[in-house]
Amino acid sequence: MSSNFGYYIFIIVAIIVGFLVFKKVTGCIIKLVLTAIVVMVLAAVYYLYLK
Repeated sequence: MSSNFGYYIFIIVAIIVGFLVFKKVTGCIIKLVLTAIVVMVLAAVYYLYLK
């Protein structure tokens, strides 16, 4: 019974760590995509209206 309890604790900790890593990576990817979109919009405005 002790080995089952340790296994469940390990699984819960692994799920929490996996969720935190997924959250960090997803946040970074979203920021990267939004930054790329803003840069493309600014470049388009520059080339279409200011040049």
